[in-house]
Amino acid sequence: MLSLKGEHIYLRAIEPEDLDFLYELENSTAMWEISGTTRPYSRYVLKLYLKNAHRDIYEVKQLRLSICAKDKKVIGFIDLFDFDPKNRRAGVGIIVLKDKNRNKGIGAEALSLLCSYAFKSLDLKQLYANVMLDNTASVHLFEKSGFVKVGVKKDWIFYDGIFKDEILYQKINS
Repeated sequence: MLSLKGEHIYLRAIEPEDLDFLYELENSTAMWEISGTTRPYSRYVLKLYLKNAHRDIYEVKQLRLSICAKDKKVIGFIDLFDFDPKNRRAGVGIIVLKDKNRNKGIGAEALSLLCSYAFKSLDLKQLYANVMLDNTASVHLFEKSGFVKVGVKKDWIFYDGIFKDEILYQKINS
């Protein structure tokens, strides 16, 4: 049986109790560049989001999971988006919010668990990720996790008055 539990973290469905963490994440302007966010989110809007988060990936074409430490505290999120069951692919996004939890293998463990779930339970053939060229931590994470750079989208992201390149990564299940 497939488990969403690793050695140091586990993945679970997001819960209404995640509201404070989600509010902090979505309203952190430091994250807006990678998330594409352009304005703050109210608690009300995020409550509505959480109220509908239980909907099936086949219906809403996305899945967000909480990354939890062994003490059950939420430390990040990992997502499947643009889920395409016909072509058996999905995009992957990951964020570990606090610096104190980064560069400790948490992202790699969460990504490994999600890839196993996507390939085995959802029968996907491939996953892809979009990573800004200057996001060296994410570049390292995806390359270390077996994702292959397949292209660079030039001047793809416009943020804070400048254009940045974005790398497209793929991981194909053979």
